[in-house]
Amino acid sequence: MTRPGLPKLIATDLDGTLVRSDDTVSAYTHEVLDRVRAAGIPVVGATGRGPRLTELTRNDIRAADFLVMAGGGRVVDQSDPAGPVVLRDERLPAEVLARILADLEAEVGPLTVMVEASDEHDAPLWGDRDPSWPYQDRFEPRTRAECLSSDVIKAFARTADHHVDELLDVARRIVPPEVATLTQAGLGFVEICPPGVDKATGLAVVAQTLGVDPGDVLVFGDMPNDLPMFAWAGWSRVAVSNAHPAVRAAADEVTLRNDDDGVAVYLDRLLSR
Repeated sequence: MTRPGLPKLIATDLDGTLVRSDDTVSAYTHEVLDRVRAAGIPVVGATGRGPRLTELTRNDIRAADFLVMAGGGRVVDQSDPAGPVVLRDERLPAEVLARILADLEAEVGPLTVMVEASDEHDAPLWGDRDPSWPYQDRFEPRTRAECLSSDVIKAFARTADHHVDELLDVARRIVPPEVATLTQAGLGFVEICPPGVDKATGLAVVAQTLGVDPGDVLVFGDMPNDLPMFAWAGWSRVAVSNAHPAVRAAADEVTLRNDDDGVAVYLDRLLSR
């Protein structure tokens, strides 16, 4: 049982929210999250990272009972003593992605495209090499045909002629939500996910498993891919101060930036009430 006055579930984004700019999570943050769990509140790591980065994700949020990964497409219950249980695993059909990319390129011109197709540990992304992509050590050049040879977890697309938010607006105008979910996570690429896949629907799987109402869920985030869970959760929606303007506008509260352990500071104060 959670204490009166506290949320019954806490979910936080990782990169840009819980994780600092130097790709670390402070000992203070880990300690506070451990106290959250000790108070009887399940913790969820809700991230755009794909399942190939599960071990990295577990290290960054060691207290997590559940992981919502790939922007909601992969949901894992880590609380089972017998081992992790996959509760959701969604893929985007290759032929659907091919049509989306063709329609987008007809509107905006050639795209740089990468796909996340494998869930093996530390598997690379495939596609067009782009110097702006921050994770070159986990990338493998592949032709468009190779990228479209199988269903994918998600795809990434950008063009040098459009800011990512502008490209996202264009893509949402062209691609119906029943075909794919489109978002961006601060990496300069539009992310193309299976239809119905976002952090809200991923968290809903967790909430249903636990019997928790969305109104009892507290969430933290920084980028547009966090907006669905901001719209879904009802206890409070908290943005870090370095968040995208759209996320700050949608937030109930703003905490310190990620580099100042804003999530942990907020939760520390919450537990100390």
